[in-house]
Amino acid sequence: MFEIGVKLIMTNYHIPLHPDKMYHVFNRAIGNEKLFLHDENYIFFLQKISKYILPIADIWAWCLLPNHYHIELRIKHEGIIKSHYSSIKKKEITEDANLPDFIMECFSNFQNSYAKAFNKVYKRKGGLFIDFMRRVEIIEDLQIGSTVFYIHKNPVHHGYCKEIKDWKFSSYKTFLSIATTNVSRNEVLNWFDGVDNFVKFHQQEIHLKNATVLE
Repeated sequence: MFEIGVKLIMTNYHIPLHPDKMYHVFNRAIGNEKLFLHDENYIFFLQKISKYILPIADIWAWCLLPNHYHIELRIKHEGIIKSHYSSIKKKEITEDANLPDFIMECFSNFQNSYAKAFNKVYKRKGGLFIDFMRRVEIIEDLQIGSTVFYIHKNPVHHGYCKEIKDWKFSSYKTFLSIATTNVSRNEVLNWFDGVDNFVKFHQQEIHLKNATVLE
């Protein structure tokens, strides 16, 4: 359902991730470090998302900035998560298996894999990300579009570009294209009632520093 307006809800940052639910997840580099120093770092990070996150979640929007990232996603159905659990663990899932813990383990493996590779390339030691990936559950319909917009607007907010379309490391242009993508383009555009409304929504004004958002 398309509706102009922004509603971004801030809540407990360390909630569990459950099947069939939608979240806005965020993490940043420790201190004044950067996650991405060159274009190939951004590309490699996206490859890690494909390997570790796409098997358990559908991506609705993403944006990578030099020192942090934002992703809006919907965790896949319980049956898919259980199947992936069995594939990764090389054993049948048990009744007492904690799926939220397994989902979070996938995110941890994703970040750790990137950090290890980053440290090796740049002869660096120690942690790269802050301890906990922040996440906010998207519980209201209006939050879906608001979060997509917020994520795509983030580079403008931080002064990296003047227009959303100018930042190449986000999913924004994916929705204006027909090229093959891992992003849930059809689902997102259906929510906005088409490309024209998607673009119109992204043209609205918002002072992000005054919004209650995940940052």
